[in-house]
Amino acid sequence: MSLFAVVFPALRRMAGPTTRAGRLSASAATLLGLAGTLAVVAQASIDLVVGFRAADRPGMERLFDEVQSHPGVLPAVYTVGPVLFYVGLVWLLVQLAVRRRVSPWRPVMVVLGTVTTAVSLDLLPLAALLFAAVLIPPARPLPSASPASSARHPLG
Repeated sequence: MSLFAVVFPALRRMAGPTTRAGRLSASAATLLGLAGTLAVVAQASIDLVVGFRAADRPGMERLFDEVQSHPGVLPAVYTVGPVLFYVGLVWLLVQLAVRRRVSPWRPVMVVLGTVTTAVSLDLLPLAALLFAAVLIPPARPLPSASPASSARHPLG
């Protein structure tokens, strides 16, 4: 997850020179995605610390209650915050797909990966594969992309 701290700025750079509104849109999506990434990393860190500190399931529940009782932790780390990751990623990929910088199937795969995680956390490995497929560079550039632009845009 922490690698998305590098992925979001790279996707933002792929948006390249565009209108002021396009730059603002890509920047806003990047900021949302980075905020969501921070929330997910914080959530995973809390989960790991609680898991290591607790001796049993009731101990884990007590520690989670203690952490989540602090004002703002629940929405920032467990409910609203993580959603920002998905919103930012889909937003950026849709913007790039509209500009023909990435294939249109990439935002669709992110939505499928997101739905997969919402169905069950047991499906997290499948969702990870879907996200990985989105980020794998294509074998060949998009038809409208020139060779020079496809080098700048590795997720065509």
